[in-house]
Amino acid sequence: MKVLYHPDRKEIQLAAVLYALSDPVRLHVVSQIRKNGEQACSNFDVPVAKSTLSHHARTLREAGVIHTRIHGTQRILSLRSEDLEDRFPGLLDSIMQAYESAEAGTGA
Repeated sequence: MKVLYHPDRKEIQLAAVLYALSDPVRLHVVSQIRKNGEQACSNFDVPVAKSTLSHHARTLREAGVIHTRIHGTQRILSLRSEDLEDRFPGLLDSIMQAYESAEAGTGA
């Protein structure tokens, strides 16, 4: 089985996290995990191909934003909230509040 790379807490870099959260699809994925808890990649309703969603999940994982575990043929994504809060206090909450507020304002 392929071993997926996840940076250690101390290796998570601010620039990588900000880059990972700079894409609307990735923000949507993180928002859904934050609201609903861990879930399989197949549960996300995003307007991109499966391969593109895989790319976005890898970007988030390699930046240290999410954790991916393999369960059979599924990839289950969870948010690394504690790690991000430890490294960059308040960052994820601020970004997600701004994103969710903007989404609520547009009716999306």
